[in-house]
Amino acid sequence: MRRLITLICSISAFFLLVCSDDSAAEVLPREQVLEKRMDYYIKYSSISLPWYYLAAVDQYERNIQQVRKDIPTREGVVAIQFSDDYWTGLLNPQKDDTNLISIHFFEGNGADGNKDGFADRKNDDDVITTMSAYLSEFGSSEKDFKKALKEYYQRDQAVDQIIIIAKIYKKFETTNLDKHAFPLDIHHNFSYKSTWGDSRGWGGRRIHEGTDLFASYGVPVKSTAYGIVETMGWNDYGGWRIGIRDIHNTYHYYAHLSSYQKGIKEGDILEPGAIIGYVGSSGYGKKGTAGKFPPHLHYGMYKFNGRIEWAYDPFPSLKRWEQEERKS
Repeated sequence: MRRLITLICSISAFFLLVCSDDSAAEVLPREQVLEKRMDYYIKYSSISLPWYYLAAVDQYERNIQQVRKDIPTREGVVAIQFSDDYWTGLLNPQKDDTNLISIHFFEGNGADGNKDGFADRKNDDDVITTMSAYLSEFGSSEKDFKKALKEYYQRDQAVDQIIIIAKIYKKFETTNLDKHAFPLDIHHNFSYKSTWGDSRGWGGRRIHEGTDLFASYGVPVKSTAYGIVETMGWNDYGGWRIGIRDIHNTYHYYAHLSSYQKGIKEGDILEPGAIIGYVGSSGYGKKGTAGKFPPHLHYGMYKFNGRIEWAYDPFPSLKRWEQEERKS
């Protein structure tokens, strides 16, 4: 009996090891995943449809899938997915149809990218071919691209977000843009703790949507991500503030600055660590008000999910970025 138990345990351990190895083999390093995606973008791009347009649409779809429970996460290299009606045709009774003849008969848009005779939404080539065909119908200019996006997504915010992603990809010529930076130089004295949800009184009863990082006047403030300067100027609550939108549908908000970095302006494309301004105590009043509280940087993060934008606690991200900088 002991030998039988030992044999069963050995066989179980062997299969567990094999399964573990198989699972590990399926999990590719981040760099390889990005390379595979780029291969698809390049393969299905053209002179009239540059790779960064396809990449931006794909990244936008990936972003909203990560934060929306009502949208399934697509398995595969690319994240783009289509509705039943768009793929197979509005009146097509077979919603999972892959037959090109019947799809075209019912005026569906599903295409055969890998030339196997089927239009399969589970196939990455078929999916990205379908999106490429749709975008190419509108023309080659940025205006044409915006028109295509507006007709497809029906939301101005979605169009704006995808255009931002495309511009960032074009600027850096890569999609490998996961690096982040802590917003303050770690060699300066500073302190911060989780202040998410704390009550605020000035300007009416409200909660604190961010993290306050206390530091001396004039300490440089850095961009935490690759992004585009979307907003600059005075805000009665935040004083001199700046907002930067990144490739993950995240809006980074920096408030109470004493001044901006010379030459920085709306539309600038920045990388992590780029100086955008300096710590101050501006805000809580009309333009130019300062000194109503100790100098600090108010840092907030807002996520757009394709429908609405909401604030979330930036403290965990700040702690992680600080630790990463200290290690490096």
